[in-house]
Amino acid sequence: MSGRGRLALCAFAATLMAAGALLPLVDPATWIAQAAVLVALQSGAGALVRRWSSARALTVAVQALVALVALTVVFVRDHAVAGFLPGPDAVRQFGVLLTTGADDVAKYATPAPETDGIRLMLVGGVLVIGLAVDVLAVTFRSAAPAGLPLLALYSVAAGLSGGGASWLWFLLAAVGYLLLLLAEGRDRLSQWGRVFGGAPPATRRGRGTGGPAPGGGPVAPVRTGRRIGVVALGIALAVPAVLPSLGGGLLDTAGAAGGEGGGGTISAVNPLVSLQDNLTQPEDREVLRYRTNAEETSGMYLRLVALDQFDGTSWKTSQRPIGDVPEDLPRPDGLNGGVASTEITTNISASDSYEQKWLPLPYPATRVDIGGRWRYEPAGRMLVGDEGQTTKGVQYSVRSLVLNPTREQLAKAPAAPEALAREYTRVPEGLPQDVKSTALRVTKDAANDYERAVKLQDWFAVEGGFRYDTEVSSGTGVTAISQFLKNKEGFCIHFSFSMAAMARTLDIPARVAVGFTPGAPQSEGVMSVGIRDAHAWPELYFEGVGWTRFEPTPTRGSVPEYTRQETPTGRPSTPAAPEESATTAPSAQPSVQESCPPQARRLGECGDTEEPGAVAAGDTGPPWGTILLVAGTVVAVVLIPLLPLLWRVRVRARRLGTAGRGAEDAAARTLAVWEEVLDTAWDYGIPPDESQTPRRTAVRLVLLGKLEGAPAEAVHRVADAVEQVLYAPRPRPAAGLAEDATRVREGLAAGVGRKHRLRALLAPRSAVRVVWALSDRWTALTTRWADQRGRVVARCSTLLRRPSRQRG
Repeated sequence: MSGRGRLALCAFAATLMAAGALLPLVDPATWIAQAAVLVALQSGAGALVRRWSSARALTVAVQALVALVALTVVFVRDHAVAGFLPGPDAVRQFGVLLTTGADDVAKYATPAPETDGIRLMLVGGVLVIGLAVDVLAVTFRSAAPAGLPLLALYSVAAGLSGGGASWLWFLLAAVGYLLLLLAEGRDRLSQWGRVFGGAPPATRRGRGTGGPAPGGGPVAPVRTGRRIGVVALGIALAVPAVLPSLGGGLLDTAGAAGGEGGGGTISAVNPLVSLQDNLTQPEDREVLRYRTNAEETSGMYLRLVALDQFDGTSWKTSQRPIGDVPEDLPRPDGLNGGVASTEITTNISASDSYEQKWLPLPYPATRVDIGGRWRYEPAGRMLVGDEGQTTKGVQYSVRSLVLNPTREQLAKAPAAPEALAREYTRVPEGLPQDVKSTALRVTKDAANDYERAVKLQDWFAVEGGFRYDTEVSSGTGVTAISQFLKNKEGFCIHFSFSMAAMARTLDIPARVAVGFTPGAPQSEGVMSVGIRDAHAWPELYFEGVGWTRFEPTPTRGSVPEYTRQETPTGRPSTPAAPEESATTAPSAQPSVQESCPPQARRLGECGDTEEPGAVAAGDTGPPWGTILLVAGTVVAVVLIPLLPLLWRVRVRARRLGTAGRGAEDAAARTLAVWEEVLDTAWDYGIPPDESQTPRRTAVRLVLLGKLEGAPAEAVHRVADAVEQVLYAPRPRPAAGLAEDATRVREGLAAGVGRKHRLRALLAPRSAVRVVWALSDRWTALTTRWADQRGRVVARCSTLLRRPSRQRG
């Protein structure tokens, strides 16, 4: 492999090693495979251009164009000209994805879901860094400055993780950079041949003589590279430590809401990040405990947050103004005096292990008595902690309404206000057609929006053949909804998101609420809410009633009375019975997890004994032991079968390297080329015979290798050169021996089939020399140890036998 080829390969490896620091930020991390393929295409394009042109600007331009086309095909193919050319529509779509990606970064805690916007930011960023590294290290042959973009990539990852990036990622980035420096140093030295640094080393038959002289010390380029490497690595360690704390979503572990006074906006961590992890906890644990004067608790859902924005990637909370918590909360939107309601009081206490910024409340709350720093968002009727305020250990009292609308009131509800309907019926352009067509098919016999909503709920919960399963991936975008409708298995996220999206396609205002189901009754009228009671459900708007809860998830929660086909004559004897499946291990419960998920830890839902906000070192990604095991397995599977090939490539490059300048160098080089010819023939099935002279060996190689023309002449020229340096009084260097060795290799390859060529390439017979060399070194080591031990024993014996001095 040429010097530029080695540099390009090391630049590619260094980029991916540094990109590994971004892996803990997103889950799942499938984006790294896309990034690797695209960086490989970009590097390959540069290598092809450099083969036939030395114009640096042209190389960079082609690589940038290839990267842009690749990104277009992967992310915005439907908007591109001819499916791959980035036209105006593709550019606009890139802008949309980047904007949504920035919003996702501001909302999600690490590890964030792999949305299209975040994936574009990650893959595009790695491509830009890869291009910068390739341009500096390969095109301009200056590997030391290439450490700066690698440093930037690692520092960004360390900053986003709050400075807590695992040492393993730094080690990988550092190794990649050092490999790049070593490749450049070797490339520079190979252009000058052997470096003078004292007396030339003694040569041995069959061994090349390149490299620095013993005791001469490293040459200037190597010393410079080492110094730059040390400085760059030191900066990489220091920069994350001094990066300022950044706020919001991926950039914040707790998230701040609002500001002082009555202003501010909500930009909070999406609680859905931890919902699936809560449902799959190996053991249920209590997070809330409450006592209420409500006659029944089957409808006592404790609501955290309303997700009202659906952009095609996920459901999110809109950024809205927030203010101080009023003494009495305003009347719920859309609720008029004709709906029967009862005001109840609920006293709630949160456990010390439950720490998050949204306050669980029965809906709709009319008054909240609580201490601490809380802010109020009126559209969703939510309370959110300010300046680090969380639910940990808080106790509060809530007054709320129990609404009892009739079926007739919901069926005769007038149209929603235009502004509200416009906001809450918005669906993304990319919503698959089967979502709306399925909604129309399920509700085809319905006479009004209420009947359509009930038919959707019953189709999901009873009639549609859906199955509750928490092991299904918790995707929330349009693709996940379409897949859910096809496979018909998922958990509350899928049911609530899908019903809300389908309701919006029918022009019914809808949003998704996240919180807890009522929990299980305990002694003395106390209700206990466990972590597995975490839940999501859709809320649909009906003018005159307001936002109304529906329950499409089978085996979870309770179906509201106003959605049942026949109004029951009495209350169920065990109001909390529907919750038993949530507080005991269901049949679809996944296997026990070995550690608390990072998302739940960030929301304080793991029962940690650490101080609030503290994040353990292992929470930034998978356990380092697992990472090392996986990395070691990959290296073993990929590299071990290639070791013979890599060894032969290295030995061939050493033997056929640049010629030296002295007579001893010429002799050693000639013998090294001859040994390469013999090993090449051995790889193709002609074993060496050291009993014959070089001339007789050449005749044997020509005969057994079926060499003709130029390859046969090349063998004889090399043999003549070997005899000349071995027997002539004053050896003369011969020119073109490396080219002759190449002709011999090509001639031997032409005389055999593909199978033998692959055997010679991947499993060369001459690689057995490695075993012989290790055996010789082991023998020398054991001999040296035996000699040393013998001398020590002899010296001790002499001391023991020394006669004592005679007295007078």
